[in-house]
Amino acid sequence: MSVPAGFGEGGMPVGLQLIGNYFQEGTLLHAAHAFQQATDWHARTPSGF
Repeated sequence: MSVPAGFGEGGMPVGLQLIGNYFQEGTLLHAAHAFQQATDWHARTPSGF
């Protein structure tokens, strides 16, 4: 799963890739949700847009 994690060189978006164990989709979704709640990267847009 990839979640927004900021902007890199040139203002291009960067994603954080999360990988979980087999049949642990719930844990993976929980981790992604916790990251989204702790940051605001999902709400930002690149400058110039």
